[in-house]
Amino acid sequence: MQDIVQALLQHLSLERLEENLFRGQSQDIGSPNVYGGQVLGQALSAASRTIEGRDAHSLHAYFLRPGDKTQPVVYEVDRIRDGRSYTTRRVVAIQNGQPIFNMAASFKVAEAGLEHQCVMPEVPGPEGLLNLTELGRQSLAEIPDKLERFLTWQRPIEFRPVRPTDLLHPEPAPPCRDIWIRAVAALPDEPALHKVLLAYTSDYSLLATALLPHGLTFSQGTIRAASLDHAMWFHRDFRLDDWLLYAMDSPNMGHGRGFSRGNLFTREGKLVASVAQEGMIRQH
Repeated sequence: MQDIVQALLQHLSLERLEENLFRGQSQDIGSPNVYGGQVLGQALSAASRTIEGRDAHSLHAYFLRPGDKTQPVVYEVDRIRDGRSYTTRRVVAIQNGQPIFNMAASFKVAEAGLEHQCVMPEVPGPEGLLNLTELGRQSLAEIPDKLERFLTWQRPIEFRPVRPTDLLHPEPAPPCRDIWIRAVAALPDEPALHKVLLAYTSDYSLLATALLPHGLTFSQGTIRAASLDHAMWFHRDFRLDDWLLYAMDSPNMGHGRGFSRGNLFTREGKLVASVAQEGMIRQH
């Protein structure tokens, strides 16, 4: 397990080409194009490499073109602003001379102040739940060949759904999903790295939540989908090698787009991050 986590850390670490220019390698996880979380994580990593003494608290990103999973991605960082409390960076991801993604990220100094948060959903803990790889293997006989690798690969981040969805024969259900997530091995004591890893992880299953009321899944092969934009807010410190509950819902689907949100909680109920995403969803 440590090997696959180290491979992910290496995948999210970037080669510095110039002061504000970085290159990251792409990874084939069985999806048709570059996994969106890869570009999110690598872009946040690139921005973080240009800052000291401040923590990321938000990012807002747009996916512009599909990424080629056989090619590296170059990240150009624009140092837009360095203020007394807040720092802003703009990152453009480039392949073959064209932008495929852009992101604005904000960083700030630590600060005490008023606090409140929403309450974590009451759900069973992760113990005894099957992870996505185990669930995928249960459906091997019916899974199309092009999806088999994506559903059964050994993930460095473990996903344990509280209420698993039948991958090929789902019933319509409310647009809500709760998944426990955790790295499968210990991680370094670097808070910025845990945020990069959470950005990488946050793209998984979020858009699929919008399909639940329609009795559809991506595994059926009848849906074309692509992330359009993605936003994250980091509220409190956390560790991704401890269990986090990813509580997702989808308030809206319409005009060929699905909108989903997510909150991430520690086992103790501390809200550590929030996510929102809209994506193209078309049935064919």
